[in-house]
Amino acid sequence: MNTAALQQISIIIPALNEGRMIASLLNHLKQNSSQKNILEVLVVDGGSSDNTVQKAHAHGATVIASKRGRAIQMNQGAKKAQGSILYFLHADTLPPKNFDQKIMEAVAQGYQSGCFRMQFDSKNPFLRFFAYLSRINHTLCRGGDQSLFVTTAVFEAEKGFNEAYFIYEDSEFIRRLYKTTKFKVLDGAVITSARKYREKGWLKVQFHFAMIHLKYHLGTTPEELYSYYKKRLLTK
Repeated sequence: MNTAALQQISIIIPALNEGRMIASLLNHLKQNSSQKNILEVLVVDGGSSDNTVQKAHAHGATVIASKRGRAIQMNQGAKKAQGSILYFLHADTLPPKNFDQKIMEAVAQGYQSGCFRMQFDSKNPFLRFFAYLSRINHTLCRGGDQSLFVTTAVFEAEKGFNEAYFIYEDSEFIRRLYKTTKFKVLDGAVITSARKYREKGWLKVQFHFAMIHLKYHLGTTPEELYSYYKKRLLTK
């Protein structure tokens, strides 16, 4: 890690065919943060067949080529990152204004990991209820859509994301962080896309996500979790 970047953030965005979203996200990051706090924005591309890479380059991000798989991509980004704080962000999620300052203040207060509350870009009352639960500081209320900050030192000590997980990689890692760090749920909410709920149906998606949570707690293997997800939420 570059010692000159000790108090700066590396933003890591795993992406796959996010050409429709990536430009808006990168513009949003510039407009809602301070340049002094953000060292770099790394878009880790898993082999996009659209214009994700071109748009990311055009909007000032550093693009890293990676094998496909969000855990693999985020670990790859962390290896290249130079900041002392890593901020993992999905390509369809917009953090709140001054998100960088909120993260910096939390780290200064001794929090080594944390996330924001979450809102969906939907007025669906069911989704709004589940988003409301994201303010509760408990592992059951955590997920990758809320974004995640973690100090580089802790990330390395925890050996990053478990690449055996092709889904649920965020939740598995966050559960480890709850055991070893002070985890902070920051004021303010990210706005995340409800596109999967719109495509598949909110009841169907939420039911199967709940089943994945249950299966994980019952000891289901990463491969079996992905098989369940692929069959029920990827197959048309």
